[in-house]
Amino acid sequence: MTALEPRDAPDVADTSADSADETVLGRSYRALSVGIVSVVLLIAFEATAVGTAMPVAARELDGVALYAFAFSGYFTTSLSGMVLAGQWSDRRGPLGALTCGIGAFAAGLVVSGTAGAMWVFIAGRAVQGFGGGLVIVALYVVVGRAYPERLRPAIMAGFAAGWVLPSVVGPLAAGAVTEHLGWRWVFLGIPVLVVFPLALALPQIRRRAAGPVREDEATAPPDRRRIRLALGISLGAGLLQYAAQDLRWVSVLPGLAGAALLVPAARGLLPHGTYRAARGLPSVVLLRGVAAGSFVAAESFVPLMLVTQRGLTPTLAGFSLAAGGATWALGSWVQSRPRVRPYRERLMTAGMVLVALAILVAPSVLLDAVPVWIVAVAWGFGCFGMGLVIASTSVLLLHLSAPEEAGTNSAALQISDALSNVVLLAAAGAAFATLGGGMAGHVTTSAGQGAAHPTAFAAVFLPMAAVALLGAWVTTRLGERSPAAG
Repeated sequence: MTALEPRDAPDVADTSADSADETVLGRSYRALSVGIVSVVLLIAFEATAVGTAMPVAARELDGVALYAFAFSGYFTTSLSGMVLAGQWSDRRGPLGALTCGIGAFAAGLVVSGTAGAMWVFIAGRAVQGFGGGLVIVALYVVVGRAYPERLRPAIMAGFAAGWVLPSVVGPLAAGAVTEHLGWRWVFLGIPVLVVFPLALALPQIRRRAAGPVREDEATAPPDRRRIRLALGISLGAGLLQYAAQDLRWVSVLPGLAGAALLVPAARGLLPHGTYRAARGLPSVVLLRGVAAGSFVAAESFVPLMLVTQRGLTPTLAGFSLAAGGATWALGSWVQSRPRVRPYRERLMTAGMVLVALAILVAPSVLLDAVPVWIVAVAWGFGCFGMGLVIASTSVLLLHLSAPEEAGTNSAALQISDALSNVVLLAAAGAAFATLGGGMAGHVTTSAGQGAAHPTAFAAVFLPMAAVALLGAWVTTRLGERSPAAG
């Protein structure tokens, strides 16, 4: 027997006098909910749009050779931002981390949008990543402090819904802006828009979630060890990505150096027992990484497979994933229903099985007899599974965290997510390139399609499906063992 028992600490939000039938869009929470979901919406628009503008930006800045670092720079600095936000939020409350994070995110967009050289553009992306890391952890702490536990699944579903419109419209809007106004406006147009959600959310956050949980937290010195670990994990992740992108033998040295920094730093920043799937919080954090990493690594290769192996245009290949935003939001909505709360672990198991099946079915289109629409259908089911799992891990993490640990534990959840993306993308990319995938799109057949490299694509999708199945097992270890179970 297992039970999802919270830590022995009061739920800050549950002590409020709000009506028991209040909703996230009710009078008490409307401004806060709209404000923080709008922040997520803007971040989602940027995340989905930047991939469309990046090729043009890299070409105009004569930086195609540095293309990958524009993405890796974001992820590596976001890891440091997450750790800092966790400490900041636990000691001072999430308000400072959130406002600083949004400011850094906007500043990074301005730097990238006005860059005259590729290295300046990459520096802007790094600043933006640091801000994004601060924001996402601070938002989780806001949810943990400002909303009673019964409303947290609903606001997490709202976060997921904030990705639906950007996932469908973002690439198309970015393409139109890039073509008619220039790629720079994809970056420069967003900072102005953050004023509205800030004006709505900040007064509510100041009233409901500001300050430390305990008075002694405000005067406690920062944990310098965690700050050093944060720098180590960021530097290690950057070196590991560099080594994975340059498969020459000399890249073994930065790869080993990156692993030497990353592994002990990750062990120090994640809950004890995470990598052995200890019951309770460690398994929740592990599941988040397993789910996000396997799905994102596989999804990154779907458009390339459809373009080079089946001759689809980039637009059509992108549309094959468009429905996933809606089904992801649907999965998040399902997990938010009060009636399914007792079955959350079973739903998460089913969700990971759906993710594994979607990843496994996708490379079937390498066979000409299989219609390409199979990918769109499979990915829709996979995204539904991800909606069940990702939102639920967020809810369970807050449920299992004492209020004064919400920032640190939320940072661990996001670190697991981002770090698994870095590691599994690097592994998938290295396997793909080693088996000749780098030739895709450069060598053409008589039909004008990319030269067939089915083994290279299989080397990405099959291992990621296995990782997702491992996640299905991890879902059986999310509940802390109850005292009665001995």
